[in-house]
Parts: sequence; C-alpha cells; structure tokens
Amino acid sequence: MAAGLGEMWNSMLSLQIPPSALSELQSNYIKQATELWNSALQLGGQPAPKAKPLGDRRFADEAWNANPAAAFMAQLYLLNSRTLQQMADKVQGEEKTRQRIRFAVQQFVDAAAPSNFLALNPEAQKLALQTQGESIAKGMQQLWADVQRGHVSQTDESAFEVGRNVATTAGDVVFENDFFQLIEYKPLTAQVHERPFLLVPPCINKFYILDLQPENSLIRYAVEQGHRVFVLSWRNPDASCAAWTWDDYIEHAVIKAIEVTREISGAETLNTLGFCVGGTILATALAVLAARGQQPAASLTLLTSLIDFSSNGILDIFVDEASVQLREKSIGPDAPKGPGLLKGQELATTFSFLRPNDLVWNYVVGNYLKGEAPPAFDLLYWNGDSTNMPGPMYCWYLRHTYLQNELKIPGRLSVCGEQIDLGLIEAPVYIYGSREDHIVPWDAAYRSTQVFKGKQRFVLGASGHIAGVINPPAKKKRSHWIGRTAALPATAEQWWAGAEEHAGSWWTDWSQWLASHAGAQKPAPKTAGSRKYKALEAAPGRYVKQKA
Repeated sequence: MAAGLGEMWNSMLSLQIPPSALSELQSNYIKQATELWNSALQLGGQPAPKAKPLGDRRFADEAWNANPAAAFMAQLYLLNSRTLQQMADKVQGEEKTRQRIRFAVQQFVDAAAPSNFLALNPEAQKLALQTQGESIAKGMQQLWADVQRGHVSQTDESAFEVGRNVATTAGDVVFENDFFQLIEYKPLTAQVHERPFLLVPPCINKFYILDLQPENSLIRYAVEQGHRVFVLSWRNPDASCAAWTWDDYIEHAVIKAIEVTREISGAETLNTLGFCVGGTILATALAVLAARGQQPAASLTLLTSLIDFSSNGILDIFVDEASVQLREKSIGPDAPKGPGLLKGQELATTFSFLRPNDLVWNYVVGNYLKGEAPPAFDLLYWNGDSTNMPGPMYCWYLRHTYLQNELKIPGRLSVCGEQIDLGLIEAPVYIYGSREDHIVPWDAAYRSTQVFKGKQRFVLGASGHIAGVINPPAKKKRSHWIGRTAALPATAEQWWAGAEEHAGSWWTDWSQWLASHAGAQKPAPKTAGSRKYKALEAAPGRYVKQKA
C-alpha cells in the first residue's frame, strides 16, 4: 500500500495543472481563507453563538464548536481538503494517473484530519478530563493490543466464534481435499428440489458472509426455499500451499465440487452461484467443462462478480504492468526465492484504505484517542477474519483479468489444458450488481450480460458490495431495480433508462427465478452425503476456522 502511494506521488510530479485553473483555485482559496480568518478575529476567541455545524461527522460533537481554536482548525482543514481535491481534479494527464493522484490526495487528506490527533481533538481531550485520564489509558491498552494483533480492531473479536454464533446453519462436511471442504446443509423442508444448489464463495474471504446469522443468512434462506444446498469452504492457504495455481483452484476445487455434488445428489445437472471472485472462478470452471463437452449447470447466478474487467473503479489504480511484474517477481511461480503467499492482512488493509474514514481513522479515533472498545458487529468480525492467497494463483488472476482483460475473449486463455469461451456455457444466468459497490461497480457487473450468450436476467440492488447482497426480505430494507423488459442493451446506462424500482430485497425475485430451474420436488434426504461420501464433521468444518 505504501509503495503504491509512493508511486502515485512520483507520477504527480510530472503532471501539470493548467495555469488558468490554478489561478482560479488560488484566488478562491485566498478569498475563503481570508473570510475564515476575519470571522475568527471578530469572535475574539469566543465561541460563536449558535454556531453552524461544520457539516462533517468527524467534527459533529459540540466540543468542536465550543472551542474557537478547534473550530477554526477544523474549518481550515476542510477548506484545505476541498482545495487539494479540486487541484487533483484539474491535473492534466492520462486518466489512470489522474485517478491515482485523486486517490493519493484523498488518503493524505483523510490521514491529516485534526480529529485523528489527540492534541487537536477537543472531543477526545474533554473525555480525557472527564474520565481523569482513564480514556487515554484504555486507548493505550487497546493500541498495544492491536499492535500485537497486527491490525486496527473494528469490532470486539472476542464476541464471536465461527460455528457458535456465526456460521450456525446446520449441516455436515461431506467431502474434503487439500483445497476445500464441501458442506451439505440439513434440509428445513419435507420436500426439496431435485436439482442441488452449489455455492462458490470468494476465496479472498471466508464463506460465512453468506451465513452470518439465521435472520440474514443467504444459505439458510436457500435451504428454507426447498433447495438441497452445498457450499464450497476454501482452505486458508499456508506456506505449504504457496505454489497453488489458478488451474488448481479450477480443477481441484470447483470442478471437483461440481462432480461430488452431482454424485451425492444423483442429479445430472445442478444450480450454481458464485459471489465476487467466486463468480469469476465458477464461470471459468464452467467454461472449462464446456470446452470438454460438459454442461453440468442448470443455472448460474453471479453476485457482484467481474467477468469483463475493462473498467473496475478504484481497484484499477493498483494494477499496471509494473505492479503485476513486481508481484510476479516476489510471490509468483518463477519468483527467485520460489512462490509465496499474498498475506491476508495485506489484502484486508488495502480494502480498508479504499474507505479510510469509515474503516481506518474512525477506529483510530474511537479505539485509541477515546479509549472506546469497538462494539460487537458480526459483519466486521467476518471482514477481519482474513485469508491468504497463493502467489501463482493471485498473479495469474491479476495479469489475465485486471491487467489484460482476457477472460471475456473467446479462445484467448488456456485453463486446465482447455481453450475457454464463456459464451459456450449454455446455462441461463442471473446477474446481480449493487448500485453503490466500490469493489465491483454495478456497470462492471452489468457488462457480464454482453459476454454470455444464453438467456440472462440482470437485477440491480441498492447499497454496496456486502450490504446490497446480504439483504433478507424480512428486513424490508432498501430496494432493487429490474428492467421493464427482458432486453439487455449494450451499456448499463441504456439498461438503467428502462429499469423500474421495486421496494425491498432482490432475494424474492432471485428465489422465483432459481425455483424455475430447480426441477420437481422430492422427499428431502434424511442424512447428509451418500454411501461413498459420508459426513466427516459438522458444519462449518475445520477449514473455515483456520486463521491467516
């Protein structure tokens, strides 16, 4: 992360702002700074009567307005922040470089907020006086604990345990190899659909984002809808797994999971779902099987998944030829010291700094300056339960998708010995995007509709990458958009022009669609697995409990 920011700042040195734009920015800045200074002088060091809120939640506490120096500092910071961001927007140059500059400026601006420093934060100072220093003492204790953990705590990690109060849907592990465990969930209905349902979660995080609590579990919801549900639980790679490749993940994980699920259920075809990079991996596996003349999927659901990587929002700024080569030389298959691991904490830190105020500085202020223990929150516990990635697999993924965008091109890539073409997958596809997703922008998710050739349905949900997906109907929250017709035009903007908003969760629309591909009803199995594949241990299994 630090190296990447350094490269961004170096890029900025060779760029210029048009003189006219710079002159206008300077003029506006001087005018606003003068007004701010004159206003402060008129107050004569006294708090402003009925002072207006500063319009930023970092400075929402009354202590900021009650202290004239702090109020001035906050207003000056906000002015400087706006000006720096406007300067970044005016820089002339190649678009990716401009994006990097904006990102680097935003990181600097967020880190420099006066609220992040005890000497400049009147709210934290007031609390220290009220508690006679106890808040500072607790803050130092929490800082030392986080130093030992190696990350900023976002939640009370002691409040959760996988299998005890998260990932609690009943089931059994019915198969395992070095790459994954396959979980079959206990039916909750007397009848189940004849076609089983296999979920492939992202290998960047653990599967239980789909099974946090009974009331928001997509896994439990699918079981309640009468599906025989199987979930692939990835192993958390350690040093012995450092040489694993993309082909290994396809052949020995997803294709194997499809094979075992079909054998256990006795079904010729199955419904499949991939979430985030799990969707990319699942689609690749189905393309490999299609190249072998096999069509095991009766349907394919892709949740916030990338297939066409031509424009991917904020993550694009981290990927170019130099950065990919650096990864290949350090942890790739031909690295001088041999393949290595991309450590889970590095990934987690990078994703946190995509939203630094919400996922970094908010906790620095709360945990350390105020001495407030972060509350117990299952989603943030999952977010901090990081996973490693094998270097060769990660490097292949970076180069051939984010950098070279070859997955969508028929016949361009060879995976597991097959030239793959996603257009050969015959299964109908349900494609979901989240409107405020910063990991997989919704227009990027929509572009998948132009890659697959069969019957497709695109649905757009409100909110972000996780909250948009995990939106159970019973909560009656948010909304979703569906096209007024089945047409899927060339661009997301064209689709949006013909979309209609519907209240509540998209799960009900998807459930109806999935049921139409699930086949007839039959009695639910009384036991998990089969004669060949017997239950090995209770869900959620050992693999998901392995720490990075």
